Amino acid sequence: MESPLIIETPLISVVVPAYKSAFLEECLGSILSQTYTNYEIVIVNDASPFDLDSIVEKYEDERIRYYKNEKNIGAVDVVRNWNRCLELARGAYIICMGDDDMLLPCCLEEYAKLISKYPNLGVYHAQTEIIDEQSCFKGMTETRPEWESVYSLIWHQWNSRHYQYIGDFLFDVELLRKNGGFYYLPLAWASDYISVAIAAVPAGIANTDAICFRYRVNEWSISRGGREDEKLKAICGEMAWYEQFLRNVPQNEKDYKYWQCLKAQFSKYFARKKSLCLARDISSSFFKSIKWFRKRKEYGLTNKMLLFAIYESIKLSFNK
Repeated sequence: MESPLIIETPLISVVVPAYKSAFLEECLGSILSQTYTNYEIVIVNDASPFDLDSIVEKYEDERIRYYKNEKNIGAVDVVRNWNRCLELARGAYIICMGDDDMLLPCCLEEYAKLISKYPNLGVYHAQTEIIDEQSCFKGMTETRPEWESVYSLIWHQWNSRHYQYIGDFLFDVELLRKNGGFYYLPLAWASDYISVAIAAVPAGIANTDAICFRYRVNEWSISRGGREDEKLKAICGEMAWYEQFLRNVPQNEKDYKYWQCLKAQFSKYFARKKSLCLARDISSSFFKSIKWFRKRKEYGLTNKMLLFAIYESIKLSFNK
């Protein structure tokens, strides 16, 4: 007979780098509705022009700590605000979530179960529900294996187009700090992917198929269109990290097969990623293709990438 699982109750820091006010009350309310009670909320106001103070002041809860940046860090450097939140966290584990996203009531409890079953991991993941500006259900992310190695994680991201968001994950604070915090890339473009991969290198990642997080699609999301220069800089930074990572040959037989596949598709994967980024920009004006032709050396763009971007931009234009 199996012994019952003893659920650990570590302090979990739920941190919110805040700027927008539109959904902040819903965000905080969702955290305070958790069935798991040993947590703190750290809110860092990024010198917002909106009245965040009056929203936070509605909650008289000693678990809430509220800070303000003297100067706005901004969207391009938003990872620096994530790391400011990390500096202030007192918990053993941390969730970094957007000010427009929400936790479902079971979220922290499900993570506590994962920690008890898979102790000593650097990162854990939960399934996500996607909502719109009215908090209506729009879709959900895929289920994942209960445990997988970092090579499995990356292979599935590249081949199954796994969607994920920084708020999907629970990180071990000590390891995250040891690794230098959340990985910096402009606009946090792929910062979550690399931060998670780094945390999963030593012992893999555990996933729950319980839906715990609610990601809100809205017009203010950083991931919306625009700032393609910064996104291309981020993609180049992302490429550099994966190139370095793939220099290490895994000893496990299955991981070695994943590694072989990743090595083989590396160039094609990032060529497509760059082209699709350009396509969104070119679809707004065909003349922008001239701009990217002139900048092709700066971002490692080939003529083939540019032609594919133009082709994809035409498809996007027809679908508008």
